Amino acid sequence: MSEEKASSPSGKMGGEEKPVGARQERHREDGKKKSKEGSGDGGRAELNPWPEYINSRLEMYNKLKAEHDAILAEKAEKESKPITVTLPDGKQVAAESWRTTPYQIACGISQGLADNTVIAKVNKVVWDLDRPLEEDCTLELLKFEDEDAQAVYWHSSAHIMGEAMERVYGGCLCYGPPIENGFYYDMYLDDGGVSSNDFSSLETLCKKIIKEKQAFERLEVKKETLLEMFKYNKFKCRILNEKVNTPTTTVYRCGPLIDLCRGPHVRHTGKIKALKIHKNSSTYWEGKADMETLQRIYGISFPDPKLLKEWEKFQEEAKNRDHRKIGRDQELYFFHELSPGSCFFLPKGAYIYNTLIEFLRSEYRRRGFQEVVTPNIFNSRLWVTSGHWQHYSDNMFSFEVEKEQFALKPMNCPGHCLMFDHRPRSWRELPLRLADFGVLHRNELSGALTGLTRVRRFQQDDAHIFCAMEQEEF
Repeated sequence: MSEEKASSPSGKMGGEEKPVGARQERHREDGKKKSKEGSGDGGRAELNPWPEYINSRLEMYNKLKAEHDAILAEKAEKESKPITVTLPDGKQVAAESWRTTPYQIACGISQGLADNTVIAKVNKVVWDLDRPLEEDCTLELLKFEDEDAQAVYWHSSAHIMGEAMERVYGGCLCYGPPIENGFYYDMYLDDGGVSSNDFSSLETLCKKIIKEKQAFERLEVKKETLLEMFKYNKFKCRILNEKVNTPTTTVYRCGPLIDLCRGPHVRHTGKIKALKIHKNSSTYWEGKADMETLQRIYGISFPDPKLLKEWEKFQEEAKNRDHRKIGRDQELYFFHELSPGSCFFLPKGAYIYNTLIEFLRSEYRRRGFQEVVTPNIFNSRLWVTSGHWQHYSDNMFSFEVEKEQFALKPMNCPGHCLMFDHRPRSWRELPLRLADFGVLHRNELSGALTGLTRVRRFQQDDAHIFCAMEQEEF
């Protein structure tokens, strides 16, 4: 690989490394020098020049990649041997270890298959299409319709957006994962937030990145080397120090972006055919309210522009079905900052709530369950016995009473076990079906609270069956 440096839109090279805040201050002063591209709507434009850390990071990466490529070439020369690749239909394909890639095998079947494949699966593990195979293996070629392929597709799209965010905001990227419907990227900015006015310029830059067909490159690097590479970004250093427990980990590159990432990714940015940035919000580092405030930008992408249009139509319809909007408009419930994550049901909402409970009670009776009432507060010894305390105590509301530790119950299971155990039981009582509408509390992170779907105080149709082994049904 050549030892090129990333050039900014002006063609200038980065100089001495400066703290992110200092870089952003300079960019504010030099705002008139920014590229005009994407700035016609009043949103931010691409920084000109880019932040210095982009060039120094890429320079370091290029040296490491050249060393890696030399080692891989030597390995292919000395250790390559014939291997057998088994396809899902049982067909076997001859290949060479450390040389043959899943993409080459896909091309051998048909170019159309190769073009439409998002990612490979090697021995049931997702694998880059251009990463050489290492041994005899099974191989699956996944298209966008596959859930694993969608996750990879959206993860790669997050990297494209992350590259654009660095080039527009110059801040510190944090996490950028795929989610159920799309992806997001968090960034720390010390000079304000993100505006929806920025979306157009970000999308324009993303389209430029896509048009360039920047290759996704995987590189395994020593942890201490990565701490040096990402020294400008305290969040990446935290991830390395707190989450990485191995001597090495991987980074991926596309264009000037190099990011900590397990991968895998699509072959190049040109595989993303339609991308939309549609939402932004503020959040906290790892969802903890006492940590730094981050700016989160959400996006969605598809391999066909028609799919994006269908998604946009569905989103418009979904806005009118949002339970938070319905609850507010019909005066069913509300939330208040003095009791975060705890719903206040108004009279109409309480009527619906109680109607649902009565329906569940009728189902309990029909199915042979008996309703019980159990306490809300238990001594922590119960949770130690059940095992919850060792694994779940951070998510419980706990407090001291007479020098002993107590907690609000986050689930009903241990309480029902106490109820079953309070006297000797006869086999004639089994199966014993207990149901409970007890109030539960879970100490969810404030940044994760969302309407009625993620709360701190709730009730559920919770039931347990105590039975003999021979009475189990599967």
